[in-house]
Amino acid sequence: MTATTPPPLLLERHGAIATLRFNRPGALNAIDVPMATALRAAVRSLAQDDSVRCVVLCGAGKGFMAGGDLATLRADPVQGARDLLEPLNETVALLAQLNAPVIAQVHGVAAGAGLSLMLQADFVLAAEGTRFNLAYINLGTSCDVGASWALPRLVGLRRALEIAMLGDTYSASEAERLGLVNRVVPAAELDAAVQELAQRLAGGPTLAYGHMRRLMRNAFDHDLPAQLAAEAEAFVACARSADLPEGIAAFHAKRPAAFQGR
Repeated sequence: MTATTPPPLLLERHGAIATLRFNRPGALNAIDVPMATALRAAVRSLAQDDSVRCVVLCGAGKGFMAGGDLATLRADPVQGARDLLEPLNETVALLAQLNAPVIAQVHGVAAGAGLSLMLQADFVLAAEGTRFNLAYINLGTSCDVGASWALPRLVGLRRALEIAMLGDTYSASEAERLGLVNRVVPAAELDAAVQELAQRLAGGPTLAYGHMRRLMRNAFDHDLPAQLAAEAEAFVACARSADLPEGIAAFHAKRPAAFQGR
């Protein structure tokens, strides 16, 4: 009897919260083509599911993700890079279009493509002791998976160049200071902290979250008049939703709003 190979990615559902767990713990979750393809398929399914109101990215075992699997690149670097980046780039684009907020739950290590994926999340909670390294320059390559888009927006251009071009490793407290993560918590409290935040977000106005995510992400590409127009369009779309009347009613009744996310 042969043992079955564990799936490279686990999709778990707990009510309105969907958790995507990288599942190559023996390789510190280094992402190979099967994992990248499975991640794309999972995010495609979440993008079609309006009942998903929060997404959590996390890693099995001792780390979040150590980066791309070098074995994929060793035999044929050019084709290996293309095979990895095609599904990963679609994944990043799909994550950006979700209405559901995305949380990265990070422990152990976030390096290379792992750090790049982490940067795409709306919220990052990290365990004490986690180490962060963009790492690409140490292999003689530029970054990928949206890092060059997200990193300057989070930390500014000059700091982004320092992180990317020196290839240094940062502690969790340094990552928090730089703005790479929202909060650092003791490792034993990480699961609970992420679940508390995920539950809070899953009970929020998901449609409004989606508009807010896109407004913030597109703001750097618009001048003020264009951004004002985009804000007005998004606000009117939210005004058509069931959540705005509920929010107004809850405000006047001095009670928590029971948002439906639509």
